[in-house]
Amino acid sequence: MSRYFAASCEQPKANKIFIFPYAGGGASAFKNWQDEFDDTEILAAQYPGRENRIKEEPVDDLDLLVKEVFNDIKPLISDGIPYFLFGHSLGTKVAYELALLIQKSNLPYQPKGVIISAGKAPCFKEKNPIHELDTANFIREISRFSGTPKEILGTRSLMDVFMPMLRADFKMDETYHRETAEKINYSVLALMGAADPELTLEELLTWREYTNKEFTYKSVEGAHMFIHTYRAMAIDSIKDFVNKQKCNNT
Repeated sequence: MSRYFAASCEQPKANKIFIFPYAGGGASAFKNWQDEFDDTEILAAQYPGRENRIKEEPVDDLDLLVKEVFNDIKPLISDGIPYFLFGHSLGTKVAYELALLIQKSNLPYQPKGVIISAGKAPCFKEKNPIHELDTANFIREISRFSGTPKEILGTRSLMDVFMPMLRADFKMDETYHRETAEKINYSVLALMGAADPELTLEELLTWREYTNKEFTYKSVEGAHMFIHTYRAMAIDSIKDFVNKQKCNNT
């Protein structure tokens, strides 16, 4: 039984998309995405320390998280169904490192593409980390991302519960850095909110240096969390990418 992924479909679909959430996000943030995909199964990762894994210790080591996800995902990609990796913000780092690990492991079934959403290329380290700030300032800073519900941010007892998970996520996100580009052999779609204050176009477009295959960029309306505020536009971009890769591989 998978610890990270819960099946969203009873019957097999033509494709799979494995989703890796942003800092503070859980699988439920993507619970309605399956309704938008007819021929693709949506499998959103559930990191420890949140939702149905709330009692587990959060992971603050990206390498450890990726290794756990890798071991968990192997049985799910062994059926030969074409699959894609999608990551948003923190999730872009998980998706990229997982893609590298799959590639190096020479598994028989490799990803058909990787979707990078609202994430800096690995050579850009966070200039203004917040994960070590005191509680009041940390809460103030994470509120700008719109990834944590206001009812949680405004309730100290709830924040005391979620604080370890949030700090662990932001630690992984903010301490991640690669000096040199290690290329993956998969096509990459890079998505960015046109009004995202957390990311520059250069930081996103530099992802083209991390793939040996086709690189495509798409601007979507909205800010950092455009996958929620302009969900339909983001999903349409993902569908177009998936369909294009299917055509390229037929």
